[in-house]
Amino acid sequence: MKFLFISAADKAIAWREAILGKFPDATFDIWPDEVVDKASYDYAIVWRPPVGELKTYLNLKGILSLGAGIDGILMDTELPDDIPVVRLVDRCLTEGMSEYVLYWVIHYHRRMGVYLNWTANGTWKQMRQTDTRDKKVGFLGIGELGSDAAGKAAALGFDVAGWSRTEKKIDGITSFYGADGLVPFLNRTEILIILLPLTDSTKGIINKDTLAALPEGASIINCARGAHVVDEDLIAALDSGHINAATLDVFHVEPLPEDHPYWTHPKVTVTPHVASLTVPSSAADWMEENIKLIEAGKPPLNTVDVKKGY
Repeated sequence: MKFLFISAADKAIAWREAILGKFPDATFDIWPDEVVDKASYDYAIVWRPPVGELKTYLNLKGILSLGAGIDGILMDTELPDDIPVVRLVDRCLTEGMSEYVLYWVIHYHRRMGVYLNWTANGTWKQMRQTDTRDKKVGFLGIGELGSDAAGKAAALGFDVAGWSRTEKKIDGITSFYGADGLVPFLNRTEILIILLPLTDSTKGIINKDTLAALPEGASIINCARGAHVVDEDLIAALDSGHINAATLDVFHVEPLPEDHPYWTHPKVTVTPHVASLTVPSSAADWMEENIKLIEAGKPPLNTVDVKKGY
């Protein structure tokens, strides 16, 4: 069995160790320097492959994503249509995202930003504590990552709702769905978490209209993709006071440019796309399972519908 790896070179060694730990007799070649015979590869493990590159490997059985999002792969508009594209679903990736989300939900619920400012100035002061049952948390996107984080937020007692393209039934979570359900979902959401896949229909979904639909004083946590947010509209909503604060982990351009106003905005917290990072040793378990399914002539789990974009 032969693997092709197309991603940042600094990630290659850990992935090579993880994959060869599962398939010790396999070959693991790093693109482009180690590629010798394009017809010899069985599986491509990729993130943002060059447009048209994957179609030149004529005998691939599967294209495996290095992350939960697959928009980087779908930027290749010439993907071969007869090879399954499989997104990564991994315990560590899911748990890491839930940790990040819950950290910031609790931060905003307990108004820790206010306390940090006070204590930095030597101010000893207390605010009335709010019951979690009175705090309305909303997940814009309740797929694999969103549903796990939403379930854990509900277990802490928060009033949790989720919005999705079609109706989803998850215990303890109120479901809103479709175009008609978006505004009612936003109207009741005091802490908004964005965990949507990036598609043509979700680009710019956080804009002046959707921000205005949130209750005054709402907080936003974006750990999906930067292109979901119209930056100028979010900054305007923060400046007006309608939006209380935003934690942003993803951006239109990464790394975030040094002169971007998010860096210095007093109501914005920037994290460098670390909400949840792939752990190769854990993710290799999922890849092994899918490869065994493909080798047995069965469809892999979590195959992407390229036309839908997720």
